[in-house]
Amino acid sequence: MDEKTVVAGMSISEWKEKYPLMHKVINLEEAFWTNGKYESFEDAIKKVEIGMDDVKDAEERLKRFAPYIAKVFPATRESGGIIESPTVRIPKMKTEVETFYNTQIKGELLLKCDSHLAISGSIKARGGIYEVLKHAEELAMEAGLLSVEDDYSKLDSDDFRNFFSGYSIAVGSTGNLGLSIGIMSAQLGFKVYVHMSADAKQWKKDLLRSKGVTVVEYESDYSIAVEEGRKQSEGDPKMYFVDDENSKNLFMGYAVAASRLKGQLDDLGVKVDSEHPLFVYLPCGVGGGPGGVAFGLKLMFKDNVHCFFAEPTHSPCMLIGLMSGLHDKVCVQDFGIDNKTAADGLAVGRASGFVGKVLENLISGSYSVKDETMYMMLSKMIDSESIRLEPSALAGVPGAAMLLGDALGQEYIRARGLENLMDNSSHIAWATGGSMVPADIMDEYYSTGKRLLEEL
Repeated sequence: MDEKTVVAGMSISEWKEKYPLMHKVINLEEAFWTNGKYESFEDAIKKVEIGMDDVKDAEERLKRFAPYIAKVFPATRESGGIIESPTVRIPKMKTEVETFYNTQIKGELLLKCDSHLAISGSIKARGGIYEVLKHAEELAMEAGLLSVEDDYSKLDSDDFRNFFSGYSIAVGSTGNLGLSIGIMSAQLGFKVYVHMSADAKQWKKDLLRSKGVTVVEYESDYSIAVEEGRKQSEGDPKMYFVDDENSKNLFMGYAVAASRLKGQLDDLGVKVDSEHPLFVYLPCGVGGGPGGVAFGLKLMFKDNVHCFFAEPTHSPCMLIGLMSGLHDKVCVQDFGIDNKTAADGLAVGRASGFVGKVLENLISGSYSVKDETMYMMLSKMIDSESIRLEPSALAGVPGAAMLLGDALGQEYIRARGLENLMDNSSHIAWATGGSMVPADIMDEYYSTGKRLLEEL
C-alpha cells in the first residue's frame, strides 16, 4: 500500500501515525483495540434515540407470532414457538485457548450457541426472521386480516399465503441473513429475492433455491449485493427491502437476545453484577447482529457488561470505522485490504454507520482474527467440546485470551477497577452459525484446522 495514498483526507502514513494500530491492521495481523470513547451506561444511553421500550415491543411481537412459528416449524414446538439457543460452559475449550495463546483466562468461558438457533441455524434467525414477521404483521393489519388479539397460527393458511404472494421481499447477504429472510419469507408466502455476494457458500444458495427463493449471484462483495437489492426494491411499491446496513427492525430483533440470556445465566448460576463482570465477544460483519445484541446487553446489564466485536483480519471494517469515528465513510479496500475471508458472514468491507453511531460510546472495543486462527479454533472446538461451528462463529472464542493478553486489554481492565474482580468474571463467546453446514463441508473445515495446527 502506497504510504501517500489519501483516505478521508489523510495519507496512509498519517493514518498510521494517528492510529498506530493501523500498522497491524494494514499488514493483516491480529489486532486488539479498546474504545477511547467508551462511557458509563448512564451517560452513553442519553445519546441514543432507541431504548428498552423498543426492545420490549419486539419481544411482544415475537410472542404474538410464537403460535404460528410452533405450528410451521416443528423444531420450535418444544419451546412454544420461541426461537432461542442454549448457553453452555466450555471448560475444555477454555484450556485449549489458554494453551494456544499462552495466556490464563481468569473467570469461566461460555458459548452462546446461536449456531444452533432453529429455522436458519445462525444469529440471523433473530433479526432476519423478526423483520420479516414485523413486515407481515403490518401488511396483514393494514388489510384488516389480523389484529393483536388474534391467534397468529391462523397465518398458516392458503388465504394468508395467497395474500402475501402479492408482495415481495429482497435482501443483500453474504449468506446467513439471506437464509433467515429467505426461509421465513417463503414460508409465509412472499416472493423472495436474495442478492448474494461472491463470499456466499454454494450450499446456502442451494438451500434457498430448494425453498423456492430466487437467488441472484454477484462476483463482487457484500456492498454490491446490498446495493443491487436496494435498487430492485426501489422500483416496486410491493417489494420490501431488508436493509442490513441501516435496519432498526433487524437491530431490535437481535436486541431481544439479552433478556433471554439473563434468564439462562440465572439458571446456570452465573452472576452478573458490580462484583461479577461479564465480557462478551461478538463476531461482526456489517454490525447489525452483534450491534443489536450488544445494545440489548448494555440495556440489561449496564456497566457490568463489556462487549467486544470480532472480525477477520481481511475485513476489519467495524474496527477501522469505530477507531477513526468515520464509520461507513471508509472501507477496508481504501487501505489495500482485500475483504476476502473464509468467514463468509463477516466478509464486509464497510461497516453500518447506523450501528457504529448507536454504539459509539457503548462498545468496549474490537479485535481482528486470522482465518487460520478461526479454522484452528474450529477443530479444537470439535475435539474438546464436540460442538461444530462454521469458521466465522469461532471469531469470538479467542476474545478472552486477547483481552487478558494484550496491553490495551489489560489497561482497559485497570482503568475500570476490574483487575481484582477478574477471577469472578464470565466470558461469553457468541457462536453465530454452523448447525446447518453440510457434514462434508464441516469435515473439510475440520481437516483444514487440523492441518494448520500440525504446521504450527
